[in-house]
Amino acid sequence: MPIPDYETMMLPILKYTEDKMEHGLLEVVDYISNYFKLTEEEKEETLPSGGQTYVYNRVGWARTYMLKAGLLEKTKRGYFRITDLGIEALKKNPSKIDGDFLKQYPGYIEFQQMKKATGTTDKIASTDLENFVTEKTPDELIEAGFNSIQASLGQEILSRIRNNSPAFFEKVVLKLLEKMGYGKGEVTGRTGDGGIDGFIYQDKLGLDKILFQAKRFGEDTPVSASMLRDFIGTLATNEANKGVFITSSRFPKDAENNVSRSPKPIKLIDSSKLVKLMIDYNIGVSVEKTYDIKRIDSDFFIEEE
Repeated sequence: MPIPDYETMMLPILKYTEDKMEHGLLEVVDYISNYFKLTEEEKEETLPSGGQTYVYNRVGWARTYMLKAGLLEKTKRGYFRITDLGIEALKKNPSKIDGDFLKQYPGYIEFQQMKKATGTTDKIASTDLENFVTEKTPDELIEAGFNSIQASLGQEILSRIRNNSPAFFEKVVLKLLEKMGYGKGEVTGRTGDGGIDGFIYQDKLGLDKILFQAKRFGEDTPVSASMLRDFIGTLATNEANKGVFITSSRFPKDAENNVSRSPKPIKLIDSSKLVKLMIDYNIGVSVEKTYDIKRIDSDFFIEEE
């Protein structure tokens, strides 16, 4: 049979982990290969890049999407196990697990929002995979795959940030702003700072000062309107020219209208913008692989008379 797509693999993978034991990715790849009765040729068939087999890649993505939804959890590098949420999902006796099924979980919804923020709007459903591939140009397929990888990376960044302390997040924000070229700054590192977590001096004399606030919140905890008002008030009474409010969550719907009334300009950066900037400026990430897309050099083929 053809190698199943990653959504078709989700349910058997989740059922395989129902024993609540720790399982390795390679172990699950072997299980899925046998479960779907893949031939030796199908087991060894690799992606065009030659880096991974199709079955390994698809098991990996099936695992990733269920990790995002919270049905699975990582235990250590390359290993994972089912969560209580995953056990509850199996109790519903689903006929399949796919993107539509996972939409009931906040973690997966956030992941989808991250994909939209990075430009991925296509849903590659199991029944539409062949049509998706044939209807898209090679360039579009590359873009869709790249943005999916970026979205997954972005949510992993948020997970790491939320699992660390607020003080760590403040240092991340400072490093990001410095890397973006806004100058050198400091984290205040103290309570009772009037809603200010740090500052950046855009010039060496300290005449152009940016104050920033960094709120490390989970996906279910948005920044409140009162926090924004406090930041606006603090900025107005400080010797600063601008303000940046950065969160690992989201802002109220009317946040932009509120900050537009500030006498000093304020930039709001939510979780989607934050992770995109961190990826763009290599904060907490590193390059794993690159692909060179080449075009024909027309001048080379012009024969001189």
